[in-house]
Amino acid sequence: MRAIGVTEFGGPEQLRVVDVAQPKPEEGEVRIRVHAAAVNPTDTVLRAGGHRTEGLEPPYIPGMDAAGVVSEVGPGVTTWQPGDRVMAVVVPVDSRGGAYADEIVVPAASVAAVPRGIGFAAAATLPMNGLTAHLALEQLGLAEGETLAVTGAAGAFGGYVIELAKDRGLHVIADASASDEQLVRDLGADAVVRRGDDVAERIRELVPEGVAGVADGAVLDGAVAPAIRDGGGLAVVRGWRGDPGRGIRVHRVLVVEAAEDSAALDQLRVKVENGRLTPRVARVLPAERADEAHRTLERGGTRGRLVLDFES
Repeated sequence: MRAIGVTEFGGPEQLRVVDVAQPKPEEGEVRIRVHAAAVNPTDTVLRAGGHRTEGLEPPYIPGMDAAGVVSEVGPGVTTWQPGDRVMAVVVPVDSRGGAYADEIVVPAASVAAVPRGIGFAAAATLPMNGLTAHLALEQLGLAEGETLAVTGAAGAFGGYVIELAKDRGLHVIADASASDEQLVRDLGADAVVRRGDDVAERIRELVPEGVAGVADGAVLDGAVAPAIRDGGGLAVVRGWRGDPGRGIRVHRVLVVEAAEDSAALDQLRVKVENGRLTPRVARVLPAERADEAHRTLERGGTRGRLVLDFES
């Protein structure tokens, strides 16, 4: 069976087509024929050797987002059947690898139906990024009417945070370059500040007392903490362990903790179908061009998600 992975960690050139055994679903699992797999920053980290892979054997296969068709269900699975169009969260630091493969096996609880009205490529951008955004907001726990600042707002995670935050009744301040300002306003941001190292100062100009929380998609970590009021919250996506002081709580958002939250994943489906959440596909490339997708992502400036096509 075809997969895209690395046998040696390094740059995008290390990605290549590899042959792996077809996975077999066990109790509570489903096998999915992958049609599309999104390319995320965490995939480049795995490719470069930045994730813990002790006890695993190469090839190491990236990918945390997939969409396709159920091809087999394991014992005890009643929620899905062969032929169902689904999307799934995949945990790649596993003996079976990640989503960059013709077929994958995941827990049934990591699966939701593809939202009506969208294709596999768009659906593949939703599970991991959408759940990460959902988890960030859950951990911040802001009350309706409070103000949230979002950095990296034009990215996939940031865009989902804006839309989910507005759906919760929050006031949203987003950062953006001049070229992205209209994009983040269209996503629902109430106010926009220029992105950059001084974004905390710009946010404070709008909210002198400080915002209730920050969802830090730009990975500014402690540099954005001055924007937050005393006792507020900072949601980080790369595990920053600093202490910003002033009673600010740091929430380390780990999507693997919600990888089997089927209810949350299905709610993302519902929000897409209701027009409250917008999957964004930047470009679709053949699976064999995963190296190009990684180079493009690492150059920066991609809006929406690059997606690998495993259907053709």
